[in-house]
Amino acid sequence: MTGPDTLHDDLENLRAALKPHGLFLRGVLDVEDGDPVPLLESGKRATSVVLIGNIGGSLWPPFEAWLGKQTGNGGEHPLDTWSKAVLTPVSLRFGATAYFPSDPPWQPFQRWGMQAEGLKPSPLGILIHPVYGLWHGYRGAFGFDRSIGDIAETTGHPCDSCFEKPCLSHCPAHAITTVGFQLRPCRTHLRSPAGEAGCMQSGCLAREACPVGAAYRYPPEQLRFHMAALDR
Repeated sequence: MTGPDTLHDDLENLRAALKPHGLFLRGVLDVEDGDPVPLLESGKRATSVVLIGNIGGSLWPPFEAWLGKQTGNGGEHPLDTWSKAVLTPVSLRFGATAYFPSDPPWQPFQRWGMQAEGLKPSPLGILIHPVYGLWHGYRGAFGFDRSIGDIAETTGHPCDSCFEKPCLSHCPAHAITTVGFQLRPCRTHLRSPAGEAGCMQSGCLAREACPVGAAYRYPPEQLRFHMAALDR
């Protein structure tokens, strides 16, 4: 049986392996009886899942360095390609199965984030973190055939105490409402002269208006990269 010291070592070694790529352990959940369980490469059911992602612009320098060495701008989805390139070897090293948001069978990354980190969706649809705000993301997850330990869960939903909700009023396309994010008016605006000069250059104005986690805002180059991906 894996003991506490080994579990601690697993998490610390994982953190060390992810650090050069600007990635972090974002949460751990043990799969309980009755939960939908992803299968491992061995065909066994996963016992625990570790979420991996960026905090603020942490992944941008290593990703940008990788992108500069690729031909054809890194393919159609370069960030997904990079994520697989750096995370797959780490998963093999730790005897885990790697899952990615871009790959079928689609894994419930949003639900995992809510379970593992205690997060809830913002009006933009992005899970909002009480410290990092909207400036974070999940780039992959590892499934293990054993319990891998625990990470302290976050508490509180920032939107509950945000009465002004500037994200709603700052969207020039009126694509963000109390019932959710509307993709079509967003894309229509992005393709207009005003959208090309505004959100496409500076990042989503509604996202920028959120006061939570402002210190973790993505750098300008990363903002433009994500906006270009949204407009495809």
